[in-house]
Amino acid sequence: MAKANRVYKTEVPVKKNQEIQGEVIDITYQGMGVVKIDNFPIFVVDAIPGEVVNLSITKVLKNYAFGRVVTRVQESPNRAENVDKVAITTGIAPLANLKYEAQLTFKQHQIEQMFKKVNVEVDVKPTLGMENPTKYRNKAQVPVQLINGRLETGFYRRGSHKLVPTEDFYIQDPKVDEAVIVTRDILRDLGISAYDEETNKGVVRHIMARRGYYSHELMVVIVTNTKKLPDAIEIATRLQAKLPELKSFIHNINNHDTNVIMGQWNETIWGANEIHDQLMDKDFVIGPNSFYQVNPQTTATLYTLAAEKAGLKKTDIVVDAYSGIGTITLSIADKVKKIYGVEVVETAVEDAEKNAKNNHIDNVEFVTADAPEQMVKWAEDGLKPNVVFVDPPRKGLTAELISAVSAMKPETFVYISCNPATLARDAVQILAEGFKIDGAVQPIDQFPQTTHVESITIFKRVTD
Repeated sequence: MAKANRVYKTEVPVKKNQEIQGEVIDITYQGMGVVKIDNFPIFVVDAIPGEVVNLSITKVLKNYAFGRVVTRVQESPNRAENVDKVAITTGIAPLANLKYEAQLTFKQHQIEQMFKKVNVEVDVKPTLGMENPTKYRNKAQVPVQLINGRLETGFYRRGSHKLVPTEDFYIQDPKVDEAVIVTRDILRDLGISAYDEETNKGVVRHIMARRGYYSHELMVVIVTNTKKLPDAIEIATRLQAKLPELKSFIHNINNHDTNVIMGQWNETIWGANEIHDQLMDKDFVIGPNSFYQVNPQTTATLYTLAAEKAGLKKTDIVVDAYSGIGTITLSIADKVKKIYGVEVVETAVEDAEKNAKNNHIDNVEFVTADAPEQMVKWAEDGLKPNVVFVDPPRKGLTAELISAVSAMKPETFVYISCNPATLARDAVQILAEGFKIDGAVQPIDQFPQTTHVESITIFKRVTD
């Protein structure tokens, strides 16, 4: 990008609707192919490295452009066959056009490139993948729109709020897809309207369904713009008749002008307030607003490996920052003496405490606070953990949190990352604060068919 910015200050080498031929040389983090004309990047949907394509320019900006494939002159040997085009054009599964082994290599390479950009030398192991890299998601949050007078569910076309109706989400548990379709058909039959974000009128904004991978317990949530859900009891009766696994049917209100899907107000129309699922031999309560890993199969691999690499001992004091509903905290509690978890979302902490009680775990302590602030407080209070786990959101860690961890002087700092760019950025400060990378970074494919990649990096404190 920077090179293009220097070269093309006043003029770009392509125009809208122009047709050109080019070789695809890379994939962006959004899963788009990269073609360069005189070093000017053009991002192309459904184009993968090794292909030569004739493309039409669809949009031109100062430093880059977008294009679409007109014909494929040369196809990559890594192209997957018989892929649902909706999965790619909507962004449901932007890497579905890439054979799975090539996806795993792409994710390994992505982490390598990010560390290279910050001049940190590190080995990155091959990405650990899934035996079946489709139909793994245990949760769907599906938008609802009125299209040609008919209530539809589907996924937004990339970069827009234009709904593409679909019934097969490719990466979702088929039982979750079924729950969405059944709910949609009931809403259609009862004549309940879809919310229109332009007029701010209508009722249903989203349908959310989540299913326990091991428990097979199913929850359906209808998110409305209105304070009442019309025919709520009738919907519940019909859902029970059509979905034998249903354990919970909830009405959620979100009447704010926001991109946030779920509101904070829930009413249980039928069944339980939450469902349960099992992870690493622990039972977890999952409410409508709970954060719970959408791929529990790989999550078990991720957490087991992180615990192994941390070298936990029965005498260890541990801190788990960004502890959520306690998935990491509770999964390693029996391996250590004491573990502290910190999470800013109050309802998540309530779930974590409930999960600890349900699993008869009494050596954990959860605090509701912003993780960076609490880590600073713990450091000032003299807490000296042997091991610190962090599993931050995509924005990564703050400088204050890293400095607080350094002040605590743990032997081991375990960084579980969902964003290679912020991991590499944070690694620079972590290394400067007196740690070294122990072994290699281990990528794990938590979200097959997408560009996202999780990884585990172990930092060891350099002894004085």
